[in-house]
This record gives sequence, structure tokens and C-alpha cells, in this order.
Amino acid sequence: MADTLKEILLDSARRPQVVTDFETLIDQEVSDKGGVSGAVVKTGFAAIKKIKPGIIPSAVDSLLDDFSQSLEPFYAAFKAQGGGDFGAYLAGRSDEASDALLTVTDARAERSSRDSIKSVYKKLRGGAKKNVEEALPRVGQLVDKHAATA
Repeated sequence: MADTLKEILLDSARRPQVVTDFETLIDQEVSDKGGVSGAVVKTGFAAIKKIKPGIIPSAVDSLLDDFSQSLEPFYAAFKAQGGGDFGAYLAGRSDEASDALLTVTDARAERSSRDSIKSVYKKLRGGAKKNVEEALPRVGQLVDKHAATA
């Protein structure tokens, strides 16, 4: 059984399915957004997908190593306390876990050579922490799913 997120999420045999599962998770999270802020997220998401079709799975794949590394301390602590539901564990540490993930995307957006991507990211960044916090239970469930088969 795999003990680290690197072993669980980055294994070459499992990685394509992990990327597909994260793409589905992102689509679900965006779809679940409501109200004015949800409309902004949905519009921004659609704009990003229109600017560069296929960007979501590509971005997930390119960010997966960094995301895994940023969540590794949380996963190690989760395993040390005996495991259980990693989604609930992350949700209970939503402030720190969302900051860890957003540090990755902030750095990537800053390095982007596409001004259109930077512009859309900047517009969405204000509400990003709340959106990431809301996604943490699903992120943990996805990790649990793949850990069970690792």
C-alpha cells in the first residue's frame, strides 16, 4: 500500500486516471457554484477553456506534482493519526490546505506567458480561497479513492 501522495497520485500507471478524476472534480465544483460569484467563476472557467481548449487536463497534469508536494505534509499527518476520511481531514484544516494549494497556482499564474490567462486568473483569485476550501472534501475523497488501489 502506498504511503505518500507521490506514490498514490504520481504513479505513471495511475496518473492518467488521476488527471481525469481531477478534471471531473473541477467541472463538478464549477457546476455547483451559484449566485453572482458562481456566475463569475463559471464565466471565467468557460473563458479559460475557450482561450485554450484542453487546458484543464493539461493544467492538472502539469500542476499535479506541485499539488501533491504541497499536500504531502497534510497527508503524512493524516496517516500518522490513523487515517480515515482525508476529505474531512483537509476540510478541518481548510485555511492551511487551501493556502498550500493556492501557493502553487499563484506561482504558476505568475510564470505564465499568456496575458489572457493571467488576466482571468487575477479576476478569479479573490474568491479562489473560498472555492478551494469548498473543494477540499472532494479532493480528499479523490485521494482516498486512489489510495485504496495503490
